[in-house]
Amino acid sequence: MSSQALLYVIVLPVAWLLLWLLKSASARQGLLLIVSYGLYASFGLRFLALLILSSLLNYGLGILLHRKPSLARLWLGIILNVGLLGTFKYLPAVAPLLPASPLSNSLASIALPVGISFWTFQALSYLFDLYKEEELDPSLLEFLLYMAFWPTVLSGPICRLSTLLPQFREPFQPANEDVRRGLDRICIGLFMTALGQILGSGLHPGQGIDSIFDSARRGLTGPDVWCLAIGYGFELFFNFAGYTHIVIGAARLFGFRLDENFDRPYLSTTPSEFWTRWHMSLSFWIRDYLFLPMVMLRREAWWRSCVLVLSMVVFGLWHKGALLFLLWGLYQGILLVLHRQWQQLRTRNEWQLPQTIMGPLSWLVTFCAICLGWIFFRATTVPQAFAMLQSATSPRTYATTTLPGSLFGLVAILALGYFATIGSQQLLKKYSEALTIPLEFRFALYAVAVYIGIFHAAQTQAFIYFQF
Repeated sequence: MSSQALLYVIVLPVAWLLLWLLKSASARQGLLLIVSYGLYASFGLRFLALLILSSLLNYGLGILLHRKPSLARLWLGIILNVGLLGTFKYLPAVAPLLPASPLSNSLASIALPVGISFWTFQALSYLFDLYKEEELDPSLLEFLLYMAFWPTVLSGPICRLSTLLPQFREPFQPANEDVRRGLDRICIGLFMTALGQILGSGLHPGQGIDSIFDSARRGLTGPDVWCLAIGYGFELFFNFAGYTHIVIGAARLFGFRLDENFDRPYLSTTPSEFWTRWHMSLSFWIRDYLFLPMVMLRREAWWRSCVLVLSMVVFGLWHKGALLFLLWGLYQGILLVLHRQWQQLRTRNEWQLPQTIMGPLSWLVTFCAICLGWIFFRATTVPQAFAMLQSATSPRTYATTTLPGSLFGLVAILALGYFATIGSQQLLKKYSEALTIPLEFRFALYAVAVYIGIFHAAQTQAFIYFQF
């Protein structure tokens, strides 16, 4: 088990018990802030100092905006936050492009603070909401806690102060239902992250999704590329959605309810629907604070399409300042524009197909298009990405395969298992109220999940989104 994971396992139960003894909201907030800072400091004291600096800076900017919501003050906040984020996230990516010098070496050695992309966007959402004159009146303690809140500070979900502030002020009274659902979500998350780790490492050494991508293997055929694209799509989903389950479940144990971040995204039948189901907190952030304000500037259809593509490029670069992520965002933006054009074309020409045909066909096209895009997200170089795309679109490459059969089988089993699980849930939904799981069996499931998730997966693979 990693030292950070062990620290969370030890500290959080103690904090949960201590919160029952504290009667005032400010005392509980103070304890939560100390816990949050202590856990975050385990990743580096310099990172904690930067988080505190950003928190104090944005609290001061919030006071200025609250007094006078002016565009100039908002832009000051945007420039300072983006500048801080860019210094740590994008300058190191520029360093290899510069001539060798002490400056380029210094830039390349800048370490990326864990979670900086998430808590910077939380700070920006606070400033945007104040500019729109929303009624937000956090104390300094409450705002510091909002920025450093231990369940979300590392990898989201990206929260908004209007959601968390009322919960910070409520009495600490998690109900039995909160504890039960919280433990259930944690178990689901641990199991999902273990599945993601299995996909990444494979059943045999050197035969997993990650090792094949990292080795920049040549001569991949069409089936190979689809196996890697679909496999990585599920690896990323199991890892990140599993982490989100853990975070939401842990927060629920403390009585906090966080917004959902995933909603069965691979059931989407259009690209637009997919982006309302995948990484929802970031998707809605981009929609509310970038796309909608920009699209209102002009009414032309071409402008809406340009803003849509630009928003997805920002979505990609938010992950990392690299050409591959720019291309991934560009690909997703073009996909969304093409979908809009197709919708308009169908409406104008009144093309209608039976839903029994259109539904599955739309799902298949969307699923394949989204998975193909993951190549840009995971490839190590641009030439590798385009070589894989060339193989996937060349019919002559589909006659053979080069990847081990175990990887094809693993991807197929986990992908089909995911869809079968969702289907089973829908079938059992109407009986769910009548179904009860004995307490002893529930605790046995918890123990198995903890063993699989913490003592196995956490030792071999960090959460993917920690790098963003």
